[in-house]
Amino acid sequence: MQMKDELDARKKRVLQAIVDDYIESAEPVGSRTLARKYDLGVSPATIRNEMADLEMLGYLEQLHTSSGRIPSSKGYRFYVDGLIPPKPVSDEEKELINRWYRARVKRIDEVFQETARIISQVTKNVSLVLAPQMTQAAFRCLQFLPLDDRRVITVLMTDAGFIENKILEMPNGSSFEDFQRMASVINKNLAGHTLSTIDHPALAKIRDEIQDEPLYESALEVINRALDSGKRERLYLGGTTQMLEQPEFHDVEKVKETLLVLEKEELMKDVLHAHMGDGLEVTIGQENEDSHFKDSSIITATYHLDGELLGTIAVLGPTRMEYAKAMSLLEYMNSNLTEVIKRFHW
Repeated sequence: MQMKDELDARKKRVLQAIVDDYIESAEPVGSRTLARKYDLGVSPATIRNEMADLEMLGYLEQLHTSSGRIPSSKGYRFYVDGLIPPKPVSDEEKELINRWYRARVKRIDEVFQETARIISQVTKNVSLVLAPQMTQAAFRCLQFLPLDDRRVITVLMTDAGFIENKILEMPNGSSFEDFQRMASVINKNLAGHTLSTIDHPALAKIRDEIQDEPLYESALEVINRALDSGKRERLYLGGTTQMLEQPEFHDVEKVKETLLVLEKEELMKDVLHAHMGDGLEVTIGQENEDSHFKDSSIITATYHLDGELLGTIAVLGPTRMEYAKAMSLLEYMNSNLTEVIKRFHW
């Protein structure tokens, strides 16, 4: 990438105006439009010369000789790195997001589903949420809650707040007190284990202490279910319908191609893993290594809990996306997601 002093102040103003206008209109931008809509302090002829220079330097592209210009990947990159106007999430939007969470989230998996839905609705683009592998989470506790005379609700918690729950039938001759006693034995023996290190010897020790086979089998069912679900990360997707509203996707064949790519879960996980890191990251157009996304931009934010990396949230859309809005939203959602997850800690 070339040094930013390649552009003087006037070229920067022209480039910013072009990007802002193209994001809003989805139409190639001409010098007359810039002169009419933006107070650049120079004549249309001067603007034309500046646009020609920006095109020569690789910041703009011209689709047809008779049309205006559009930003290139290099132009968008310069815009995102230094020209983008701040657009913080408003207090009204924050309150709306918090209300959505309070009203809709009752389980930990709903946190991620709702996060994907909120991001796609606000940005009008595809959203992706990569939830962590539960096997990396540490066992926190197993609790039993009485449901009725013959059934209990089993709740398994990890330090990352992840829940696995199930309604169990109490074996004949067992009482709720027996389940409470079993929970104490399990919690004592599994404290500090990550889910991936809960092995046969650890479970055998629990079995020996409980000395009640039907009771032990009931608990084992819940533990095994948590281990099975924790073997792979979960990808939550939102906004494919919002994507169809973008002018770039009015081409039916292009839509089909994009939808097919989004259905490839492992591919999308790989894309998010490639962007996993600290802070906010924006990858634009030709910067994307995967050929499927050469006409798209991906904005990612990695979320943490108590210093531990958990997963990634992302916006995927055309290069002509509203970067300022999407970046501010992801930054807010990133911190908010951590707080929401913490609500599931007991």
